[in-house]
Amino acid sequence: MSEPKQVFSSKLGMILSVLGIAVGTGNIWRFPRIAAQNGGEDGAGAFLIAWAIFLFMWSIPLIIAEYGIGRHSRKSVVQSFADLIGEKKGWMGGFIGFVATAIMFYYSVVAGWCLYYLSQALFAPLPETADQALGIWNNFQASNWPILTHATVMLLGGYIVLKGIKSIEKVNKILIPSLLVVLVISLVKALTIEGSGAGISYLFTPDWSDLKNPNLWLEALTQNAWDTGAAWGLILTYATYMRKQDNVTVSAFQTGIGNNMVSIVSAIIIFSTVFGTLGATMSNAEILDVMKTSGPASTGLTFIWMPRLFATMSGGGIFSILFFLGLTFAAFSSLISMIELATKVFVNTGIKRKKATMVICVAGFAFGIPSAMNLSFFANQDFVWGVGLMVSGAFISYAVIKYGVHKFRTELVNTDPEGVQLGKWWEIILKYIVPVEVITLLGWWMFLSATEYAPDSWYNPLSAFSVATVLVQWAIAFGLVKFFNKKLVRNNSKADQD
Repeated sequence: MSEPKQVFSSKLGMILSVLGIAVGTGNIWRFPRIAAQNGGEDGAGAFLIAWAIFLFMWSIPLIIAEYGIGRHSRKSVVQSFADLIGEKKGWMGGFIGFVATAIMFYYSVVAGWCLYYLSQALFAPLPETADQALGIWNNFQASNWPILTHATVMLLGGYIVLKGIKSIEKVNKILIPSLLVVLVISLVKALTIEGSGAGISYLFTPDWSDLKNPNLWLEALTQNAWDTGAAWGLILTYATYMRKQDNVTVSAFQTGIGNNMVSIVSAIIIFSTVFGTLGATMSNAEILDVMKTSGPASTGLTFIWMPRLFATMSGGGIFSILFFLGLTFAAFSSLISMIELATKVFVNTGIKRKKATMVICVAGFAFGIPSAMNLSFFANQDFVWGVGLMVSGAFISYAVIKYGVHKFRTELVNTDPEGVQLGKWWEIILKYIVPVEVITLLGWWMFLSATEYAPDSWYNPLSAFSVATVLVQWAIAFGLVKFFNKKLVRNNSKADQD
C-alpha cells in the first residue's frame, strides 16, 4: 500500500519547510567558503555577480519546474519522471535522487559538526585567539566525535521523517524563524567590529578578470544550486504535499530570493569577522590566504571564525549558543528533506515508511563514515556531487522539454487563472539557456582541466578534484539507476495502484 496522501496545512508551513531545504549550511557554511575560494586579488565580487546571474538563469526556473512536476504527480522523483516522460526515463529521476542522497551522506557529517560546536558553546569557554580556535577544529577532526555526531543527527532526522510531513512542517515552523533571528543578531555584532568594513569591501568588490575563469562560473552555478536546493529533487518531493491553491511561480521566487538573502548575510558576517579580527596584523592578501586554508577547501571557515567573533563581544557566550543552535537547526532542516526524498522513493515501492526510513538512515550513516573520518574525502564528495547538480538540472530541463515547455507552463504551473502567471521567458530559459549552461560550463572546465589546470592529473580518478574522479563516480551512479530502472518504476506503479 502507498502511504496516505498528505498536504501542508498552510502556505506558510510549505514555504518554511521548503526554506528548510534551501536555508541550511549551504548558506552559512558553504557559501562564505566558496566565495573565499573564488575571490581574486581585489575582491570576491565577480563570484557574486556570476552567482546572482545563476539565481535567475538556473535556480528559480528549475525550482518552478520542480514545483510543477511534484504538485502534478504527487509521487517520488523516480515515478514523477516516469509519469511525465515515460517509464524508460524513470532512471533520470533516479539519478537526481542519487545525487541528493550522495550529498546527504556527507551533509549529515556537517550537521554533526554543528551539533558538536553547539555543545562546545554550551560547555566550553570561547577561544581567546585564532590559534586556539584552529586547535579546537583540528582536535575535533582528529577525534571520533565526527562519527558520533554524524550518527546522532541521522538518528534524529530519521525520527522526524518517520512521523511524516506534518511533523516536518511543525519542526520547520520553529527552526527557520529561530535561525533568521540568530543571523540578524550575529550580523549586527559583526558589523560593529573595528575593521569589518574591509571584509565587506572585499566581498563586494569585483576583480573583473576573474570572470574569464570557467571554474568560477562552475562554482557559482554549483553554489547557487546548493544554496537554493534547485535540481536536488528535494523541492519536487516536498511539492508532492503542496496544496492545489498554492501558486508555483510566487513560491519559487520566494524560495530562491529569500534563500540567497540569507547567503549574503552569512557571507557578510564571516568576512567582517575574519577581516576585523586579523586586519590589524595582516594584509588583505594574507587574510584571504588564511580564509582559503581554514581546512581542506576552507571547510573549517565558519567553525573556526564564528567562535572568535563571539569571543570579542559582551555576552558572547550566549550569542555563540544561539548561533550554533541556529546553525544546527539549519543543517537539520535540510537533512530532513534529504532523508524524506530517499524515504519517499522506497515508500512508493511499497515498503512501509518505518522500514524505509530505517534503511535510509543506516545507509546514510554507513556511507557517511569516510567523509566523517577524512576531510580530503569529504572535499572530493562535495565537489563531485555539487557539480553533479548540473546534470540533475539538465535532466529536469530535458523532462520539461520532452513534455512540452508551453504545455508544462500552461497546464502544470499556471493552474490558477487569477494568480500570478508564469511568462514565456521561462520557456526560453528551460528550453535553451539551461542546456547551454550545462554543456558550455562542463565542456569548458573539462577542456581547461586537461590542458591548463591539471594536465598531469585530470585523468586520475584518485585525484580529489580531477575530471576523472567526477566522471567515474557519475558513471557508477548512472549504471546503478539504469540497471534498477525497471524495478523502481514497476514497483512505484504497483504501489500507486494498491
